[in-house]
Amino acid sequence: MIKRSEYQLARARAIEYLERAGIVLTAQEKERIEVADFGLGRLQEIGLELITYVNTQRVCAKELVLFPWQLCPEHRHPPVGTREGKEETFRCRWGEVYLYVPGPRCENPHARVPEDIRPYLTVWHEVILRPGEQYTLAPNTLHWFQAGPEGAIVSEFSTTSTDEADIFTDPRIRRQTEIIEG
Repeated sequence: MIKRSEYQLARARAIEYLERAGIVLTAQEKERIEVADFGLGRLQEIGLELITYVNTQRVCAKELVLFPWQLCPEHRHPPVGTREGKEETFRCRWGEVYLYVPGPRCENPHARVPEDIRPYLTVWHEVILRPGEQYTLAPNTLHWFQAGPEGAIVSEFSTTSTDEADIFTDPRIRRQTEIIEG
């Protein structure tokens, strides 16, 4: 859970990052920026900021903003009903992002992982994305990612997003952010 003031500051900072990258949002989109702290209350380390442009029965498009070294915990997008799970493509727009997926373990990963999170990260094949580079994940694939030292902006293009159904390897994670006054 995070304080409303922290939520608002993170939203304002995300807008600054998007503007720096030349990504224009409408006033309504700026108001819809979501701040995800994953229930750990450590937003600067673990979390992300996002704006969903569209999420229909067929497609979804988002911008993901990550502050320097901010980490999105390991998760997968499982089947939901008759859907096979979300397929997603990450395209780096600004900064550098370290994406970890199944495959041969990277011996010297770029990620800086808090010790209490490390036991919940099971995939260590590193894919480094820089502006203009992209990677597509098949449905139900474990993955996690972290911004580099400058932070990062990643465009996500996917099939329908059902974030509430995501399965995280860390049982402490809560996808919906709880805001407290302050």
